[in-house]
Amino acid sequence: MKIKYLGILAVTLASVFSFSCKKDNSIQVIDLPLDAANNARIKYFNFAAGAPSVNFYANGVKVSGILSATGAENTAGTGYGAVYPASNYSAIAGGTYKINGIIPSTASANANVSISEISPVLANGKYYSFYTSGIYNATTKTAESFVLEDVLPPTSASNMVSYVRFVNAIPNGTAPLNLVIKNSITAVETVVATNVAYKTGSAFVAVPIGSYELYVRYPGSSTNIISRNGTTNGVVSFFGGRTNTVGARGDLTITSATAANRPLLDNTANQ
Repeated sequence: MKIKYLGILAVTLASVFSFSCKKDNSIQVIDLPLDAANNARIKYFNFAAGAPSVNFYANGVKVSGILSATGAENTAGTGYGAVYPASNYSAIAGGTYKINGIIPSTASANANVSISEISPVLANGKYYSFYTSGIYNATTKTAESFVLEDVLPPTSASNMVSYVRFVNAIPNGTAPLNLVIKNSITAVETVVATNVAYKTGSAFVAVPIGSYELYVRYPGSSTNIISRNGTTNGVVSFFGGRTNTVGARGDLTITSATAANRPLLDNTANQ
């Protein structure tokens, strides 16, 4: 699959080589080799329900964020439900890392607090997704987290299919989850993933291109416990030759249709 590298843009990329973090915590401008075999690739998802905005750090070096015109760290960071980078991956040298989600230093509350920490091994030539997950604990200022290896499909010989997988970042389901997609024109349903437990993801599978409604159900049930359709958060489009992750986040005990921490389904382009 063709890879669009964003390595030379500081706004979309920072990595961990032999450099130190600036005192203003801004992302250092570097040039990265474009050979995929010499770097790992990673995306960062802030999916812990109710979590504050964070910046992501690897071994103490910031690897995500928004540039600041003043020299002070931007307060925005990566908000709850957001992904960095928004498409494709950022690059990082292979190795073992301590990855943290840290509240920006200029935030009005709990500045510089690390809400999550995990220590994965990232291999050169492979792709990964890091998730804050579960439900943010406002008392302890902590969230859970996990890392998945993204085993991307080969380049499709046809632009008539897209690839989709499902990731479960919801901690309080009563069973693993299934993802069902329904073509918004033909009404044909396709089960994309089954029995996906919390902190895991399914394999990428090929689906026909088109516009789809998304539904999450418990195995063996026809009841939708999370919906994304024409009346709830909108349908999604799967384009030819693209790779997508549908992620479930939020708190399944929330029944409000407007609460920020209600169960939701996100569609993110991997490539």
